[in-house]
Amino acid sequence: MVSLKDIANRCGVSVATVSKALNDQPDVGQETRDRIKNLADELGYFTNSAARALKTNRTHNLGVLFVDEGHRGLTHEFFAALLNSFKDEAEQEGYDITFINNRNVGGKKITYLQHCMYRGVDGLLMACVDFYDEEVQDVVNSSLPLVTIDHVFNNRAAVLSDNVGGVETLVSYAYSLGHRKIAFIYGEPTAVTENRKIGFHRACEKYGLTIPDGYIIESRYYDPELCYTITAQILSLPDRPTCILFPDDFSLAGGIRAIHEAGLKVPDDISVMGYDGVIVSQLMTPRITTLQQDTDSLGREAAKKLIELVERPKTALLDRIIIPGNLLPGESVKQLV
Repeated sequence: MVSLKDIANRCGVSVATVSKALNDQPDVGQETRDRIKNLADELGYFTNSAARALKTNRTHNLGVLFVDEGHRGLTHEFFAALLNSFKDEAEQEGYDITFINNRNVGGKKITYLQHCMYRGVDGLLMACVDFYDEEVQDVVNSSLPLVTIDHVFNNRAAVLSDNVGGVETLVSYAYSLGHRKIAFIYGEPTAVTENRKIGFHRACEKYGLTIPDGYIIESRYYDPELCYTITAQILSLPDRPTCILFPDDFSLAGGIRAIHEAGLKVPDDISVMGYDGVIVSQLMTPRITTLQQDTDSLGREAAKKLIELVERPKTALLDRIIIPGNLLPGESVKQLV
């Protein structure tokens, strides 16, 4: 293994000078710094991570807390894409990624915070977790730099998809095509859901739409079977809607099955809209009108903010970064006017 001393001997400088050059300290001339770095690359030198951590008090390791109770894991297209962009941005800045859990280390069950400490992560990204879980709250109340996705804590930074604006955009689109009877099937109670409900009611208020209670029903995200049942219930109403907004593109598939089994066609007899903009929604026939969340920006901005909190803790703001989505007008909404 190549050491600092080996590089120092080859360059005719001290070990301290090599260390300063590799860490971009200002008191080493540019020519000397370049010569040392080039030789280090040529010899295949890598900084010992443990030694670097002792010197800098940082491990260049970011934790990711991702707990999916639906057991979809990284097959969940939205979160998989978000985490991939987070990983790409973090690695570009020289950070590694460690997934955090509360299962066990050496056969002993640990908490999320204990796992963060055990792995020595510099900061943590929280996505798709029960934000009210006691162990999650312990992390939130700790001194560990933290960024949350689609959830806001008063004393923490957050990166948020514009769920209010996203639903407003979908309702506005349906309204522009003549729809006045719009149903909304929404997901389980979360901060995301509450914001989407606000967006729905804001849009309806803006256009003077009166929505019957039977048009607004709670379901679950990524649950096509439950959406199938709820859609069938909506279709049985004496005055059924002309358009149904579903909680996500995956759940929408269950709704379409209920529509077909009722002898109806999309969009000829009833229109549908999804949410997320996953790839399959654009491969279906008819192509689904949906709101595509900008997973690339969500993950990238989360990584940038977390690294800023780690590297500049005294000046980094604990702000809320809102990322707008993009309407994908498909063929699943019929023009009525």
